[in-house]
Amino acid sequence: MAKKATSTTAAGRLAGRRILITGAGSGIGRAVALRFAAEGAKLALVGRTMSKLAPVAKATGGTAIIADVTDEASVKAMIKTAAKAMGGLDGIVNSAGFTHNPSIEKTKLKDFNAQIAIHMTATFLVCREAIPHLRKAGKATIVNIASVAGLLPGLSGGVYAAAKGGQIVFTKALAMELAPNIRVNVVAAGPANTPLSEPNYQIMKKAGTWDKFMEKFALARISEPEEIAGSVLFLTSDDSSYTTGSVVSAEGGRALH
Repeated sequence: MAKKATSTTAAGRLAGRRILITGAGSGIGRAVALRFAAEGAKLALVGRTMSKLAPVAKATGGTAIIADVTDEASVKAMIKTAAKAMGGLDGIVNSAGFTHNPSIEKTKLKDFNAQIAIHMTATFLVCREAIPHLRKAGKATIVNIASVAGLLPGLSGGVYAAAKGGQIVFTKALAMELAPNIRVNVVAAGPANTPLSEPNYQIMKKAGTWDKFMEKFALARISEPEEIAGSVLFLTSDDSSYTTGSVVSAEGGRALH
């Protein structure tokens, strides 16, 4: 009879991999960090506040790095610190981001710029600065976390959808440029149970629009961050060794509508 798998025997899909995760202090980034650590990865955890990063670093054994991923000088220093701490880089997960969903008419220029900065500029800067280290690794991965809003404008505010759509197209372009030794993929995530998203959900619930919103999803619920982390793990591990330039939809069936 086959031996039943245990958590010890099941772990190790990322054994020896050195991976940097942005937005690692909470939400999806935190869930990715915990999952990756359980699979044997060595981690550099990036965020804006040490109070959020420190518990994740303690739980994963990772290196906490405070950085502004929208600032070029900060990103350069961050990548240098991460590569030195881990002895190189084998993978990147761009998870930093936030939602802002007013109508176009009510969107201020500073809010537009902030959305482009965190989802487009930050993704570009982190990828660009990491590429020399990823090339040295021989084979490496980049996973960007976008949103189903980038595939289906109208689900969220127009600026957020545009920023996430740009992130998706950037991923595909980068996959072609960096092949064959660096694979680049993107997760189009649906709404998740995260601290940053909860205020938006409460607004919908108070307005009486929550049930109608949930009807748009085949699974009729939001995700847990750990569910999104599973898709990120797939794209980072050798299980997806023939996958690059792909959009993995982890959005509860919203794209079916």
